[in-house]
Amino acid sequence: MFLCLIQNLDAEFLYLVQLGVDTVPVLVGPVSYLLLSKPAKGVEKTFSLLSLLPKILPIYKEVISELKAAGASWIQFDEPTLVLDLDSHQLQAFTAAYADLESALSGLNVLIETYFADLTTEAYKTLVGLKGVTAYGLDLVRGTQTIDLVKAGFPEGKYLFAGVVDGRNIWANDLASSLSTLQQLEAIVGKDKLVVSTSCSLLHTAVDLVNETKLDDEIKSWLAFAAQKVVEVNALAKALAGQKDEAFFAANAAAQASRKSSPRVTNEAVQKAAAALKGSDHRRATNVSARLDAQQKKLNLPVLPTTTIGSFPQTLELRRVRREFKANKISEDNYIKAIKEEIKKVVDLQEELDIDVLVHGEPELTILQRNDMVEYFGEQLSGFAFTVNGWVQSYGSRCVKPPIIYGDVSRPKPMTVFWSSTAQSMTQRPMKGMLTGPVTILNWSFVRNDQPRFETCYQIALAIKDEVEDLEKAGINVIQIDEAALREGLPLRKSEHAFYLKWAVHSFRITNCGVQDTTQIHTHMCYSNFNDIIHSIIDMDADVITIENSRSDEKLLSVFREGVKYGAGIGPGVYDIHSPRIPSTEEIADRINKMLAVLETNILWVNPDCGLKTRKYAEVKPALNNMVAAAKLLRTQLASAK
Repeated sequence: MFLCLIQNLDAEFLYLVQLGVDTVPVLVGPVSYLLLSKPAKGVEKTFSLLSLLPKILPIYKEVISELKAAGASWIQFDEPTLVLDLDSHQLQAFTAAYADLESALSGLNVLIETYFADLTTEAYKTLVGLKGVTAYGLDLVRGTQTIDLVKAGFPEGKYLFAGVVDGRNIWANDLASSLSTLQQLEAIVGKDKLVVSTSCSLLHTAVDLVNETKLDDEIKSWLAFAAQKVVEVNALAKALAGQKDEAFFAANAAAQASRKSSPRVTNEAVQKAAAALKGSDHRRATNVSARLDAQQKKLNLPVLPTTTIGSFPQTLELRRVRREFKANKISEDNYIKAIKEEIKKVVDLQEELDIDVLVHGEPELTILQRNDMVEYFGEQLSGFAFTVNGWVQSYGSRCVKPPIIYGDVSRPKPMTVFWSSTAQSMTQRPMKGMLTGPVTILNWSFVRNDQPRFETCYQIALAIKDEVEDLEKAGINVIQIDEAALREGLPLRKSEHAFYLKWAVHSFRITNCGVQDTTQIHTHMCYSNFNDIIHSIIDMDADVITIENSRSDEKLLSVFREGVKYGAGIGPGVYDIHSPRIPSTEEIADRINKMLAVLETNILWVNPDCGLKTRKYAEVKPALNNMVAAAKLLRTQLASAK
């Protein structure tokens, strides 16, 4: 795979050369390539990935030689792992790797790029001491203290690529502030050795603000997508060279002032409510064991209760209805009627399958699995703006369209109560209310950069809290607050983990601290490694957590084997919904038995790994049927054993 990627790079560079485009080929650096890799299945955990360095360096030498022959004058190596907490052995690997590559790099200008966080003092010393390197790229947006390292010493004759334009967010640069920073750096590294740059690649931002014809002019003036960020870099470079575009800088200053003073950004009542949260520890008054007892008396669920995560298949007919409603081709009354009919089908199917706790299937949400979890709620909250074409790459060929949080967040009116109560009226079984949690809404949005992220998260938490309490008043006794992106927001540096987890967990608890003991709070977390944050997950104090298990070789269960005590309900997914394969009853029963070996019978739930939106009913029906059959089989066996 690695060699294939290298060959693609060669071909792309040669193509650009033929077009007369002067460009810099970019490679993942050899040490980061290994540190970001995972050992193959069956390989011992103690295996050192860096032991493979001598085997991959010849491949790097080969591609360097080919790029030189093709006419490259610069080459960039991305070494983002330099901002992590590295030990001396790992830092030494950088020194060894570039010493080995030094002769191959002779005749080239070599840029080492780091981003997303500050460098430690030792990592900075390692970076600026690398052999054969001409330039260093530093993120001066997220790496807020890295500039102090540069001021303390920078190697003479080397280039500094100063990342002062944010490559990970969509806010217009404060040009006056950035120019001041650049002038300070110029005095240190020299006028001819300072290069104005973005903080990282621009693939994390939307492409061009010109394509956004529906954003109002005021909000639009506060933004800069990738195309605009290139203009900002150019304007700063020219200003540094004495060719300042006064009109451009004046327009930028006016937009910055507008954003600071706009009444649509600031809501004093919201800020006061959020500020009041900081010194408190919001928890439900009763411990989880007592709550589960109260909930069981009300819900009367069997051992090994069955449920699903939320969404059901999105049929062509359902997509057509939503599309026509958005295009104003059908009335709101007809749209609501169609969605109600879809909910009824989903409810009837779950009753037919004999699932214990039902969902309404989320037919009102769009097909985009990650987007809809945030966009649906953001559209109904104040302080959010939405793009039409603001797509960014998520992974592979998957793209998402993050909302923009530009101001203080509040909830003008209920968001999900109508659909959840409608669904509950169709059945005597418990119906889950479905919400996205504050941390996930935050982490899957472009977040305002004029206040700390935790303050914005607290504001969202208060809005979700209002919704949770309205659902409870409407008779919804089971409420799921998804926090799929909790771990995704974890800072790169371990020293910052505790603070993030403290306010992230606190935000979740805020959403449900006011409900009665008999209201059961669920949360769901998607594909990730949760072993190292399991104690924070426990501290969320949810009544039931459903979590990915089947695709990670059941690594989640290992933490319980190693002695972690968990007293709340837990549903490690019993089958993988990302595959069309239909697991048998016996296979699912075997998975549940493995769970029962490490988890108490009275806390275990039976559910799929994630939502069923991307699957077809021809797959969903038999899979869920087998899941319920497996739960019933084990209930019988457990009863016999007693």
